[in-house]
Amino acid sequence: MADLKRALQAFRGRKVLVTGHTGFKGSWLAFWLHQIGAEVYGLSRDVPTEPSHFALLKLRDIIEHGDVDLRDWPLVKRSLTRTQPEIVFHLAAQATVRRSYLDPKETFDTNVGGAVNLLEAIRGTPSVRALVFITSDKCYRNVETARGYREDDPLGGFDPYGCSKASAEHVLSAYQHSFFNHRPNFGAASTRAGNVIGGGDWASDRIVPDCIRALGIGNPVVIRSPRATRPWQHVLEPLSGYLLLGAALLENPRDSSGSWNFGPRADSSETVEHLVQKAVDVWGSGSYEIEESNPRLHESTLLHLDSSKAEAGLGWMTRWTFDETLEHTVGWYKAWANGDDIRVLTARQISDYVG
Repeated sequence: MADLKRALQAFRGRKVLVTGHTGFKGSWLAFWLHQIGAEVYGLSRDVPTEPSHFALLKLRDIIEHGDVDLRDWPLVKRSLTRTQPEIVFHLAAQATVRRSYLDPKETFDTNVGGAVNLLEAIRGTPSVRALVFITSDKCYRNVETARGYREDDPLGGFDPYGCSKASAEHVLSAYQHSFFNHRPNFGAASTRAGNVIGGGDWASDRIVPDCIRALGIGNPVVIRSPRATRPWQHVLEPLSGYLLLGAALLENPRDSSGSWNFGPRADSSETVEHLVQKAVDVWGSGSYEIEESNPRLHESTLLHLDSSKAEAGLGWMTRWTFDETLEHTVGWYKAWANGDDIRVLTARQISDYVG
């Protein structure tokens, strides 16, 4: 990824809006953008976990934080009118499959209705030149194929979460064709990434946070779907893709608009059980036990992305192997548990990644 350092310079001194900046991926992205000299604004309705990467980084002290629920259309509109961003990274979402079964209305209201409000606000904010619209690999209609899904494959979703992400993609496409394609010097693109792991994630019903919570108190890690295969990647991998794409949208909006996959290489696809075994090894102690998952919940057992478009068009590719990803991830949590400074720790991992 020889172009990454050059791409990062495109954000220096620019106004950048990140929705969902209090979440796991959003806090890493907002901090990274601040590190490279962007003027960062964040919109999020709450801090979703305790502890949180957002709070540990003390992001409120270094970026402009806005308590904004994307479902609140007047507030979203006022926020963009006030901040006048040039670049928008949209990450705010209800982000788990299991919660989408517990509260499907919240999932659709947030992931679809919130997206509509943001897009409508962007439509009325001429300062915005680039939109990176993050959805999920689960937006694809998953037929359990071993072939990696490509950007032109059918969208779908058997659960409320996957369906909400596919729906958000359709909403973006409608705005793109109806409004944004006619807007000069403007580019918008959606992105789809695999299962993202890394330090600072404490969400419920996610395997790595579940591992850390159990290992931290000496309990066995409980695995629901041990044979499920996931394309694991460190959080910095897709974020580097988003940043490369954002820079490309500024430079060449027409050719860079559309949909982009940012998935790990094939050798990073491992079973949940193998991931837990590796996490226990890196942590240095612990055990796990298998518990059959609830059969009423649909969870894909095989899902992999074809990222050849991003490799050819943006020069993007993953840098860390599966083992390196687990070492950086679990190593982050071990350092946190030992009381290390989180800003220094996070900045060091970003520096190690960029090289």
